[in-house]
Amino acid sequence: MSAVLPLTIAVYLVAMLALGVAAYRFTDNFKDYILGGRQLGRWVTALSAGASDMSGWLMLGLPGAVYLYGLNQIWIAIGLVAGALFNWRFIARRLRRYTEAAGDALTLPDYFENRFDDRSRVLRVASAFVILIFFTIYTSAGLVSGAILFEQVFGLDYHWALAIGAVSILGYTAIGGFLGVCWTDTVQGVMMFFALLIVPAVAMSAMGGLALATGSAVDAGPAGVLDAFHDVSLVGAISLMAWGLGYFGQPHILARFMAIRDERSIPGAQLIGMTWMVLALYGAVATGLAGIGYFAAAPLSNPETVFLALSQALFSPAVAGVLLAAVLAAVMSTVSSQLLVSSSVIAEDFWKRLFRPRAEAPELLKVGRGSVVLISAAAILLALDRDSTVLSLVAYAWAGFGAAFGPVVILSLFWGRMTRNGALAGMIAGAVTVIVWKQLSGGIFDLYEILPGFVAGMAAIVAVSLAGRQPPAVVRAAHDFVAH
Repeated sequence: MSAVLPLTIAVYLVAMLALGVAAYRFTDNFKDYILGGRQLGRWVTALSAGASDMSGWLMLGLPGAVYLYGLNQIWIAIGLVAGALFNWRFIARRLRRYTEAAGDALTLPDYFENRFDDRSRVLRVASAFVILIFFTIYTSAGLVSGAILFEQVFGLDYHWALAIGAVSILGYTAIGGFLGVCWTDTVQGVMMFFALLIVPAVAMSAMGGLALATGSAVDAGPAGVLDAFHDVSLVGAISLMAWGLGYFGQPHILARFMAIRDERSIPGAQLIGMTWMVLALYGAVATGLAGIGYFAAAPLSNPETVFLALSQALFSPAVAGVLLAAVLAAVMSTVSSQLLVSSSVIAEDFWKRLFRPRAEAPELLKVGRGSVVLISAAAILLALDRDSTVLSLVAYAWAGFGAAFGPVVILSLFWGRMTRNGALAGMIAGAVTVIVWKQLSGGIFDLYEILPGFVAGMAAIVAVSLAGRQPPAVVRAAHDFVAH
């Protein structure tokens, strides 16, 4: 294998660390570390949100699913686009306003506590535990994905590949904080965007154009390869589209809304973010279709390597190295965001609120950076075994966040009658429903667990809130102020 490939990846990793060091100069206090001082511009906000959202699924999972099954896999993309659009349109502006009004909340647990004037701190502790559990598992899965990429493409030992990827991500996250993560996410988002447009275009051109490439996919692919409705039931389509509900409860995405410079920047960021998302999803689907025809003579043993295989087959080692770095970028952007949110929870929601109420900014900054190291260590331990059962839990981590936090976020922003007990009940009902539903199968239980979890969370919030007393006057007044 040409030495140019690993050299290109090495240059990329060094460049990401350099961005983290540069961001360090702009990180003077804990608010800078957690939310970049709420000074993100529209471009950085939009591209960072997109890159931290999609992860390796966009580069490996979706193209692989289309390669294996055809266009009946696009329902998940449709659901994600709808969910992201509603998130930008209805949640971003009010969340940015409310988190600043509610005691300048820096984290989601911080917002929940301040929003409901919860002096018992039960909301903060419950939501912080949900974040730490799911994100440690999520981070572990991301590290495994990156390690497998290094192992398969460069022939490295799995554990060495794991160590290299973990140290790289740990470096710019711990050093640069939120700005470091967002700046690197911006670069990574651009890389992912162009890679997903270039690879399928070149592949189809190599096969003689769109018409011939499509014909090859029909000849070599599964039955109904170009039919979005082939072998898809109503329950199946709804189940796939239900992924879009997850956006309302993902802490690492919502943090971008909290950090944008001002509300006036949100419409521009929405336009940039949604354009990026739609075109990137198109590229991912096109990559899967192009791979069907291109590898018709020698089908891939692992469908999820279709982007990697096309990159190496179509381009020189130097260009292929850049394209493969985009895959690594997709993994790194999400893992770094998860690490940062988890470290902020430890520093802000546990250390400061429960153990050291008088902790000053320099101390919190050190705790935040140290937490990145601790969480990374826990994730690495889980990731040491590629076949660890922890990876099976990641399938519903998105559903867990979406069902536990999504209804709470939506109703807390738009319903003044919501109470603290209602928020707690919704959080618990959503999370428990997801976990239980996942264990069942057949009939209605084939629905993606986020949908029943989301409905259960909403119902619990409304029922418990209406059954209890009105929220305190100060809580209602704060909600009315933000609403108007």
